[in-house]
Amino acid sequence: MNKFLWEPSKEKIISSHIYNLKLGINKKYNLELESYSELHLWTINNLDSFWSYVWDDLDIIYSKNYSKVLNRSNKMLESSWFQGAKLNFAENLLRHRNQNIAIEFYNENNNKESITYKDLYSLVSKTAISFKKLGLKKGDRIVGILPNIPESIISMLAASSLGAIWSSCSPDFGLQGISDRFSQIEPKILVSTNGYSFKGKEFDITAKVLKISKSIKSIKHTIVIDYVNSIPIIDPFLTWESIILNNNIIDDIEFIQLPFNHPLYIMYSSGTTGKPKSIVHSAGGTLIQHMKELKYHVNLKQKDKILYYTTCGWMMWNWLVSSLSIGATVVLYEGSPFYPKLDSLLKIVDQNKINIFGTSAKYISFLHSSSIIPSSIGKFSFLNIILSTGSPLSEDSFEYVYKSWKKNVQLSSISGGTDIISCFALGNPTLPVVKGKIQCLGLGMSVKSYNISGKSVSNSKGELVCDKPFPSMPIYFWNDADGKNYKNAYFNQYENIWLHGDFISIGDDLSVEIFGRSDATLNPGGVRIGTSEIYQAINAIHYVDDSLAVGHLQGDDEKIVLFIKTKDDIVLNETMKDELSSNIRKNCSPKHVPSIILRIKDIPYTLNGKKVEIAVKNIINGIEPKNSSYLSNPESLDNFRNLKELQRL
Repeated sequence: MNKFLWEPSKEKIISSHIYNLKLGINKKYNLELESYSELHLWTINNLDSFWSYVWDDLDIIYSKNYSKVLNRSNKMLESSWFQGAKLNFAENLLRHRNQNIAIEFYNENNNKESITYKDLYSLVSKTAISFKKLGLKKGDRIVGILPNIPESIISMLAASSLGAIWSSCSPDFGLQGISDRFSQIEPKILVSTNGYSFKGKEFDITAKVLKISKSIKSIKHTIVIDYVNSIPIIDPFLTWESIILNNNIIDDIEFIQLPFNHPLYIMYSSGTTGKPKSIVHSAGGTLIQHMKELKYHVNLKQKDKILYYTTCGWMMWNWLVSSLSIGATVVLYEGSPFYPKLDSLLKIVDQNKINIFGTSAKYISFLHSSSIIPSSIGKFSFLNIILSTGSPLSEDSFEYVYKSWKKNVQLSSISGGTDIISCFALGNPTLPVVKGKIQCLGLGMSVKSYNISGKSVSNSKGELVCDKPFPSMPIYFWNDADGKNYKNAYFNQYENIWLHGDFISIGDDLSVEIFGRSDATLNPGGVRIGTSEIYQAINAIHYVDDSLAVGHLQGDDEKIVLFIKTKDDIVLNETMKDELSSNIRKNCSPKHVPSIILRIKDIPYTLNGKKVEIAVKNIINGIEPKNSSYLSNPESLDNFRNLKELQRL
């Protein structure tokens, strides 16, 4: 039986960007690299040569070339890239000024919009002129409370053309969550919509925007986009129309030329232990890393349409927008993917000839559990790649895609994070797809799996570490002058080695398995267990809607507690609990079997759709979370307090 779910044809391999990258490197450096493993090893052992080659091959636009690729420091976090280079992020994304479609927009209300590259340039030019008139300049912060709409991209590009720093969140964030983030960075301008719609309901956010604009004293101007027509825009706000219509003469954009490590984006940690940390990413590092991943690992081409279901509060939005640098069509979708019907987003993907569709593992799992058969909805003739991230993609989900969606498609699970605004492990158009595995480690990313002794191991679970610098490392944390918070976040366990916080295994072929967050790793009897292993073992059981596994401390040991959210509020009886335990024992091991299984009404998720284990673990062990504004459903934590059943453990 073939262990591969999908294999690329010879034609697909030789036409891929990554194949031609290997040929070019072989020719330039007189090498005979053949396999991807050989190519990857060369890229991490020759960082200067690799990134220099990629700089040229990606055709990075700059006004001043670099004098040195990598300035190594004794401390990895102090290494700097492409010294002396001057460039502008927006200029690289707006290099195409033709009649090709740059942005296609759809929402759940069946609204549609298309913007050509020529018109996008014009809109960014008008917006940049207005921002400049409002006093926005290099180094200033500008923030957005925005749905996934074209104006979000236009605002970001206009800001970055001026050298300003962009930060955004989606409009469903609560008042405290927005304030905790934006108040730290003292923005000068706030851009928002008057509201948003979700599952057919309209939500007015003007009162929330007004409170934010008044409470953050640094905000001098608030611009509101009339996205929901039924909601009036109140007087204190500037309108979006005034931003783009008051400039009759459109000049070429004055792209401010900046150092490679000039700040571009501010992203935020989840905020599980207090206010979210403000993570600052550079323009050059973000640009070259995103272009590398999109061109070589996704094999994105100008003719392609790429849709990633995301919000403006998730780093995948930033990643998606960088597709403009390739000249592809960026497809935005705003609203619920399941409205008005569970297959609504699938129909958009099929009917609008999407070539690359990105989503979360949770979305694919929901389709499966809801018995949606995509192949009965459409042929998906143009769909070449399905990307998945946010959490580990289960083996069941891999099988579901190839059985019920499309056989001839590359399913690429990818993994990285907000911390690096990119990926450590990705897909590869020249490699096969194996159930439950990410295809490969990223080019130039020296990733290892460290065991409990701090030694690199293959085919064995360990901590995800990166032992060599890479361009998209954060340049610093905001308000962290001595770098203490930055160091504690990533370099507090191993000297000069980035500790990411994922529990992984790396195969000899560089394929990767992710077992969940290492800080949520279970440790019964001294055996380290990834929570995703348990979830995968029970996902397919018909009454399981969702699940969450955490450790309950018992002296020096830990007992596994498994919480089950059932479909349709089905009562969890002893027969079901025995079935759950049996599946876990069969698919994992006796050590994985929980000491107790409890039914729960709801399971906490972050605003970006990631399951929250640490907060629950803390609660059942008597530690109250310091902050819950990062949760989409903070009230769910009440379900885990004062559980009498745990007293039996």
